[in-house]
Amino acid sequence: MTSTKRKRGKSNKEMDKVLEKYEPVIGIEIHVQLLTNSKAYCSCKSLYAPNEPNSNVCPVCMGEPGALPVPNRKVIELAAKTALALNCKISDSLKWDRKNYFYPDTPKNYQITQYDNPIGSNGTVQLPFGGKVGIQRLHMEEDSAKMNHQNSESSSGSLSGSLYSLIDFNRAGIPLAEIVSEPDITSGLSAAEYGKELQRILRYIGASDGNMAEGSMRLDVNVSIREKGSNELRNKVELKNLNSFRAVQESTDHEIIRQAKLYEEGQRVRQETRLWDDKAKVSKIMRVKEGESDYRYFPEPDIPAMKLPKEVVKKWKSELSELPSEKRSRYKAEFGLSDADIEILTDDKDLSSYFESTVEFGSDPKEVSKWLLGDVSGYINSNRIQVKDLRLTPERLSELIVLIKSKKISGKIAKELLPELLNGSFDGTVAELVREKGMELITDEKVIETFAREVIGKNSNKVSEYRSGKTKLLGFFAGQTLAVSNNRADPEAVQKIVKLLLDNEN
Repeated sequence: MTSTKRKRGKSNKEMDKVLEKYEPVIGIEIHVQLLTNSKAYCSCKSLYAPNEPNSNVCPVCMGEPGALPVPNRKVIELAAKTALALNCKISDSLKWDRKNYFYPDTPKNYQITQYDNPIGSNGTVQLPFGGKVGIQRLHMEEDSAKMNHQNSESSSGSLSGSLYSLIDFNRAGIPLAEIVSEPDITSGLSAAEYGKELQRILRYIGASDGNMAEGSMRLDVNVSIREKGSNELRNKVELKNLNSFRAVQESTDHEIIRQAKLYEEGQRVRQETRLWDDKAKVSKIMRVKEGESDYRYFPEPDIPAMKLPKEVVKKWKSELSELPSEKRSRYKAEFGLSDADIEILTDDKDLSSYFESTVEFGSDPKEVSKWLLGDVSGYINSNRIQVKDLRLTPERLSELIVLIKSKKISGKIAKELLPELLNGSFDGTVAELVREKGMELITDEKVIETFAREVIGKNSNKVSEYRSGKTKLLGFFAGQTLAVSNNRADPEAVQKIVKLLLDNEN
């Protein structure tokens, strides 16, 4: 788990100059793999199996003559739930279409998709830092095979400089939802933030794992610019298959600047598709952009249109979990957490669930947040595990925090106990661990005074300095007193008693 605090980035003088004259117009198409056990139109497994190429294939997903597709009900359900989570209007009828194109990774030479009647349309996404992005449409379709480019000059195995390509058809027919935004985005940073929020929503509702490294979520960013105050829609350039949010931000900003340079030189921006070279930080032309007429859409003859009953859609909507934007608002109103803490806690659904479970056991929400985002997160990151892998249960973490609040242990003692609780080496309660180690907090003021007098007696020079006005030395005496007590003394009582003794010159 890593921090997701907003990164505004360094000021880009070149970009600042471009934005004085031009306004970016950006829309994003996101392809997400839906979490089903089988493919979109056949019973082949939808497992990610990069080490077993062409092992999950059949006549249907290979497009062999006479093979007939059958829609996967779970695909329809997850696509509809995603559309509902994006505040889309759900179509009451389902219709599939053929999109014709001829690439080596398309075994049928067409894709089964939805053209003029998508399952969802006219939605909105609320971004964490303000502003909304409209959702033009969400439609179901199937994925193509995966091209493995060999002997590429890029470490990522990209097309650039490759000598030949191998095709893995395991991915052919994998169910996808394509989410098309309105051109409401105006910067690379906003494009990345929009992608992150979509990923959160998909993970919250269980529609997709959104794993960009495995290709479960791929972003295509369409960029054009126009002069400020103009309503003209100029030619757009598509940045294809971006597989990280950093790449989304950097490639988008690069394209804005590239187009501005072309216009300033009196040249024309061609409507084309470009690939981003993450190493060189430049984009390279892939192909001239096709128009819709190139695809020759027509209704899919092998899948009849069907009705989507309203009662089914209503049931699916009732099954949706609380969405990230709703959770952020609730954490602010109910727990009074800071925006920074809320951002990190709600970024990961498992982390937010762990947080809420710990609070339910009676702990103060702000203290739970502090421990989760501090020591516990440090343990998760250093051990490269997930929240769900923690052996420290929410109940045990809550007990630890309650013991601190009730002055049974101090925060320092809690930090000493935490490693054993995190690695699961102690099976009992936190209170039992405290007793076993003899680490109960010392609150008896007479005992604490004995420790304090010992420290004061050994540091007469510093006592004189304190009484001469160097009052910051109070921290030194308090720290030494805690050390003498093996950090078991109550810090508040130590501070009070040490100050009382130092201020009293008798």
